[in-house]
Amino acid sequence: MNVTSVNRALLHSITKPIIWLLCLAPATWLVYGLFTNSLGPNPAEALIRGTGDWALRMLCLALAITPIRQIFNLYALAKIRRLIGLFAFFYVVLHAVCYAWFDMYWQWADIWQDILQRPFILVGMLTFCVLLLMTLTSPKAVLKAMGAKNWQRLHRCIHLAAWLALLHFYWMRLGKNNLNEVFIYVAIVVALQGWRVYKHTRPMPQQHKAI
Repeated sequence: MNVTSVNRALLHSITKPIIWLLCLAPATWLVYGLFTNSLGPNPAEALIRGTGDWALRMLCLALAITPIRQIFNLYALAKIRRLIGLFAFFYVVLHAVCYAWFDMYWQWADIWQDILQRPFILVGMLTFCVLLLMTLTSPKAVLKAMGAKNWQRLHRCIHLAAWLALLHFYWMRLGKNNLNEVFIYVAIVVALQGWRVYKHTRPMPQQHKAI
């Protein structure tokens, strides 16, 4: 299958429903596991960890869209970047809800104290706030109101969100002395952002002047 065919397939009307189904599959599986008692001896921890893992994966996928589009000339991927970003926020919301529900039992005073006392919870909440701001400003009407340049500057905060999420993940896993997955995600984000640095710093090809 050539690049043109792939771009055509990505622009097909059925592509977005398929992406919706694929992105909702992890949440569906977690809910299924909850109701079938197949999440292990600690279902609450499995839900908190599972939603957090998928939030980080969706963030990495959202960051990967632009490099993949540029490397393989898949311009149609730009059409689904926003959707992937919204699903990253969706899983962050699920992660926060599971924490507030199963860990803190909706005790808002205790949640506030937890945020102040545990740095990894504070960083997680900062990640939530950054992605919330990006989600609220994602509609096209907001883009027009802000102007394309200002909107793009704001939405570059996805890189900040990714590093905050990695720091949250690192501190959480540090307490359990289990950093193997952390290094994998750090390598992915460094590679993706390294590509952007390379694209912005390499010399632009000179245009040949007509003789």
